[in-house]
Amino acid sequence: MREFSTPLTVDLPTSGNLSDDVVRNAVEAPDVVVLARRSDDGTWVDVTAAAFRAEVAAVAKGLVAARIEPGDRVALLSRTRYEWTLLDYAIWFAGAVTVPVYETSSAEQVEWILRDSGARAVVAENAEHLARITSVRGSLDELRHVWTIDPPTDGAGHGAVAVLTRLGDDVTDADLETRRTTAGPDDVATLIYTSGTTGRPKGCMLTHGNFQTELGVAVHELDALFQPTDGKQPSTLLFLPLAHVFARIIQVGAIKSRVRLGHSADVRNLVPTLQEFRPTFVLAVPRVFEKVFNTASQRATADGRGKIFDRAADTAIAWSRAQEKGRASLAVRARHALFERLVYGKLRQALGGSCVYAVSGGAPLGERLGHFFRGIGLTVLEGYGLTETTAAITVNLPDAQKVGTVGRPLPGTAVRIADDGELLARGGQVFRGYWGNDAATAEAVDADGWFHTGDVGEVDDEGFVRITGRKKEILVTAGGKNVAPAVLEDRLRAHALVSQALVVGDRQPFIAALVTLDEESVPLWAEAHGKSVGKDAVAELADDPDLLAAIQTAVDDANTAVSRAEAIRKFRVLTTDWTEEGGQLTPSLKLRRNVVVREYKDEIAALYL
Repeated sequence: MREFSTPLTVDLPTSGNLSDDVVRNAVEAPDVVVLARRSDDGTWVDVTAAAFRAEVAAVAKGLVAARIEPGDRVALLSRTRYEWTLLDYAIWFAGAVTVPVYETSSAEQVEWILRDSGARAVVAENAEHLARITSVRGSLDELRHVWTIDPPTDGAGHGAVAVLTRLGDDVTDADLETRRTTAGPDDVATLIYTSGTTGRPKGCMLTHGNFQTELGVAVHELDALFQPTDGKQPSTLLFLPLAHVFARIIQVGAIKSRVRLGHSADVRNLVPTLQEFRPTFVLAVPRVFEKVFNTASQRATADGRGKIFDRAADTAIAWSRAQEKGRASLAVRARHALFERLVYGKLRQALGGSCVYAVSGGAPLGERLGHFFRGIGLTVLEGYGLTETTAAITVNLPDAQKVGTVGRPLPGTAVRIADDGELLARGGQVFRGYWGNDAATAEAVDADGWFHTGDVGEVDDEGFVRITGRKKEILVTAGGKNVAPAVLEDRLRAHALVSQALVVGDRQPFIAALVTLDEESVPLWAEAHGKSVGKDAVAELADDPDLLAAIQTAVDDANTAVSRAEAIRKFRVLTTDWTEEGGQLTPSLKLRRNVVVREYKDEIAALYL
């Protein structure tokens, strides 16, 4: 199968923009809770549709008063929080364009995005972010305003919301409505700069129409997530960066569908936050699902229940696999019922107890994890997309799922496999192009409108897409064998002790790997194996024979997914993990291969001595 398309199933708007959802909610359901925000005492305070519209309008008036004109770019540099969503919609109410900036961005990255986008204003979260902007402001000729969400700690000022609200006192409702309705589907709503694994980030121009297309079909197809079930309002907690298109599309979809939306940037305390908020669905990158599984496995082992957990996991996977063939055997159903009482319910409680669905994207989840979570009662709907496609091109649906794939194309979308194996996509969610970079746009989108994703994939006879690797990351061994490293790396990261993995071997006689260890799992493993460790368990155990044997089992498991010529022959365990802060991971937790290869060239060379 070289091409597959799905017909459009809904009518898409031909006018209006994303701010219309806020107005419609306030008119049709003013008292319905559409958001919840953290108060100073840590409790959740509900925000109704009417209250949200009033707050958005007040802030938008301040932007108008500050002479932010239609089409002007306004940057947001902040963690995921209520004010991010508030400001995003206020920018759209003012007719302007939002430019998200990851809160972890360096001063150099901030300077590039603000200068390249020609941002007229920026809202930063706190004094630390403000300092980065101040350090580069001399080169930003277009920048006129800088506000911070958090008020100054010395009490000598107010936060951005209060400042803009007061500034807009003299702007009339009629003037704001004129501004709000200026943009149409063809106008740019946001410039999202690709986090990029190589080179300078490029600004992806996503229009209001791109979002309207994506959500018009996605919300309809994923109605089990976005629509009330048994009279219960759906809810979700955003904890991924809103600077990433994945979280952003869920934000807009939640507002559009009146899903109760909460925010949290405290990933370290994510489990208790989820238990407080009790979302009905969540979205996460695969690393989050890997951590949930690995932490549960290691804690069970440390408590002497490792064998029970392993049997429960195997049963969940067997039960899920059987669903694709019709029904599980009587024996599997009996074991599944037993472990439902003993294990699965406790695992679901880690996500708040009300979560039935999860959406995974950003990287491959892995078939085993997909079956495990479905087997414990949490269906993970894996999808695929990029910033340039306004998030999802394809997605698994509650009633059309094939674990191990990224689903079928969304209605109105077509996918094609090029002669070299690259996945191409065409549809209304494909971006307008790269800001100020026509050459890069022409390289990414061909004359027939096909967007070249850079990923290698397959499409089966039913239209389900499977991603097999990155086109530019294919390794070619000295023997001429093509190897997709993602297949091996995904399997390695599924092991509880493994945090990250880099498969190498380009122009080398065999495939090898660098492995980093999970700082949370290693102490639990040490305790379960009677090993005494200090504060830096990873460094102390990196050369431990028993730990290396455990990593070898992960390598052996990964090798079962490939041919002998593609199998990992040697590996090395590192004592330092790769992180976003260290520059080895993107903000969406993708591995920056070129950075790791450069920084660890000596360790890679040693594998071939």
